[in-house]
Amino acid sequence: MTRLMLGRTLERICKGVLLLCLLHFLIMMILYFDVYSQHFDLFSRFNNGRNGSRTNGSGTGAGGHHFYFYNLSRPNATLASYLAPGEQLLPSAKPETEQTPSPKPLPPCPEIPPGLVGRLLIEFSSQMTMEQVQRENPNVTEGGRYTPPDCRPRWKVAIIIPFRHRDNHLKYWLHYLHPILRRQKIDYGIYIINQLGEDTFNRAKLLNVGYRETLKDAEYDCFIFSDVDLIPMDDRNLYHCYDQPRHFAIAMDKFGFRLPYAGYFGGVSGLSRKQFLKINGFPNEYWGWGGEDDDIYNRITLNGMKVSRPDVRIGRYRMIKHERDKHNEPNPQRFNKIQNTKNTMKRDGISSLTYRLVQVKRFPLYTNISVEIGKPPPRPFKG
Repeated sequence: MTRLMLGRTLERICKGVLLLCLLHFLIMMILYFDVYSQHFDLFSRFNNGRNGSRTNGSGTGAGGHHFYFYNLSRPNATLASYLAPGEQLLPSAKPETEQTPSPKPLPPCPEIPPGLVGRLLIEFSSQMTMEQVQRENPNVTEGGRYTPPDCRPRWKVAIIIPFRHRDNHLKYWLHYLHPILRRQKIDYGIYIINQLGEDTFNRAKLLNVGYRETLKDAEYDCFIFSDVDLIPMDDRNLYHCYDQPRHFAIAMDKFGFRLPYAGYFGGVSGLSRKQFLKINGFPNEYWGWGGEDDDIYNRITLNGMKVSRPDVRIGRYRMIKHERDKHNEPNPQRFNKIQNTKNTMKRDGISSLTYRLVQVKRFPLYTNISVEIGKPPPRPFKG
C-alpha cells in the first residue's frame, strides 16, 4: 500500500516537472520571437538604403525618389519614432525644370471692332508738337509700329505717305490717325517716303518706293497710300484691304463732301499686295501735280477689277488747308498720259522703278525713308 502511494506521488511529480518544462519552453519561445521581431525591425531600417540601391545605387529609385521601409505594426508606433534626426520626410520638391504653359492663341480680331466711336471732330487750330503726340501714343513702338495685344489682326498694313516739307501737317496726321488705327485693331506701320532735293515732285513714284521699301521691313499684305493733309472724320472707315482695290477718301470737305467724278481715286487708297502687282504698281512718269490717280484707276479697271468705296457718310475727310507746294505745279502732260494707260502700264510701274535710297530713320511714331528719285525727262521741243 505504501509502495503504491509512493509511485503515484512520483508520477504526479514527474508530470508537474514536465508541465513546468513545457511552460518554460513556451515562455522562452515567446521571448525569443519578441526579441527577434525587434531585431528584424532594426535590420529593416538598416537596409532601407540597400533596398533603394537596387535602383540607382544612391538611395533613390527611378526618377530620383527615395524608398523607405518601416514596420508600423507595433502599438503606438509612429513613423517619426523610427527616423533619425535630419531624416524626417520632406514635402516632395517640384521638378527643377518646370515647363511654362504655352499661352492660349489669340482670337481673330473682329471685323467691326467694338471700340469704334464713329463721327469725329477734326480741327487744326490748336498747336501741335511731336512730343505731345508721342505722349498720346505710348503703345506705338519705334518706327510707328503697332499690333493689337488682345486679338490676331486680319491684315498687316503698311501706311505709305509721299512727303516733302510737310512737317506741320505730319503732326496733325499722326495725332489723329494713330488713335484711329489702334481702335480699328490693325497691325500697322507708318512710313514717310521723303523726296530729297528740290526737283519736281512725283507722288506716284514715291508710292512705288514705299511699297518696295516697306516689304524690306515686314511681310505686309496690305498697302494704304495716303496724302499727309487728309484726316478721316469717321473711324468706321476701316484702314485695311478689301476684295477689290479700295478708295477711302470719297467725300472731302474740299469737294463739298461729294465724289468729284466717278473715276476719282485720289487722296487715300488701298491695295492688297496681289492687287498692286496685278496693275504693275503705279506709274513713274507723272511729274508734278495731277493725273496719276486717274492712271491708277485706269489700271484697275483695265485689269478686270472694280474700285470699292465706303458709304459716303463714313468716307468723309478734312483737308489741312495749304498753298500749292513749290515744284509741284500741274503736269501739262497728264491728260495725254491718262489716255495711254493701256499702252504704258506694262512697262511703266513697279517693274521699272529706279531710285537711290539715302537714309532710313526710325522715329517713335513713324519711319522716315529718304530717297532720290531723279528728275523729269526734258519736255519734247515744239517746233
